[in-house]
Amino acid sequence: MILTEVSEVLLERDGAVAVVTLNRPQAGNALSTAAKDALLAALREVADDESVRAVVLTGAGSTFSVGQDLRELDQALKEDPASAGETVERHYNPITLLLATMPKPVVAAVNGTCVGAGLGFVLACDLQVWATGTTLSTAFTGVGLTCDSGLSASLSRSVGHARASELVLLAEPFSVEHGIGWGLAGDVVAPDQVAGHARELAHRLAAGPTRAIAASKRLLATSPTQPLAVALQAEADEQVVLGRTGDHAAAVDAFLARKTPVFTGA
Repeated sequence: MILTEVSEVLLERDGAVAVVTLNRPQAGNALSTAAKDALLAALREVADDESVRAVVLTGAGSTFSVGQDLRELDQALKEDPASAGETVERHYNPITLLLATMPKPVVAAVNGTCVGAGLGFVLACDLQVWATGTTLSTAFTGVGLTCDSGLSASLSRSVGHARASELVLLAEPFSVEHGIGWGLAGDVVAPDQVAGHARELAHRLAAGPTRAIAASKRLLATSPTQPLAVALQAEADEQVVLGRTGDHAAAVDAFLARKTPVFTGA
C-alpha cells in the first residue's frame, strides 16, 4: 500500500485500486484552486496508469465536499471578475470528464455533506456509496450561479427533469435517503462503513474484466441519446473487439470447466 500526498489531495495505491482523497477537512474539502489542480493531476495520473484498474474518490474527515471555495472565489471576483469563472473550463469540466470517461470504474465514497460541484463529481462516478444522514444540495442558485460539473445532465438522469428542476432552482438541502427515494443510485451505509464498503466494491471491480468494463462505460454514456440502430451497432463493434481479448477467452474456458474466471485486464 503506497500513500502519496499531492498538495491538497491524497493519492493512495492499494494493489490495483487507487484512492483519491480531497484533503482539506478543516475547510469541508472546499475546492480551492490548489485542490482542483491537485485533483485534476491525480485523476489524470490514475487514468493513465495501466496498473490501476479501479478508483475510489472520497473526502477526508466527515465531509465529502462543500463545493467551490467561496472565500477564494470572493477574492477572485474582487481582483478580476472577468476571469473568476474560468475555473469551470479549467477545472470542473476536465475533472468531470475524467471521472465519467476514464477506461476504468470509479466509486464515490461519500462520507458526509456533498454540495455543488462535489455532488456533480459524485454523480459523474460509476458507483456511489453514501453515509447515512448525508446532506446534499445543488447550492448553485443560492450564490447566483447555475450548474457545473455536469450536474444539469447527471441529476436529471438520476431523479428526472421535474425533480432536478426543483432541486436546482430552489437549491434546498435534502437528505441522501430522500435522494435515493427519488432515483439516486448507490448503497447507503453507516458513516464508519463508507470507506471500507467503497474499497470492497473497487477491489471487486479491479478484479473484473477491465476492458469490458471500459466498453460498458462508453456504451452507457452514449446509447441513451442515440437511435436504437446506432446503439446496436456500437454494441456490436465493442463486442467484436472484446471477443478477441484474453479475458473473454479465459472466462469462456473457466465457465466450461466450471471454474471461477480470473480476469487480468488483457
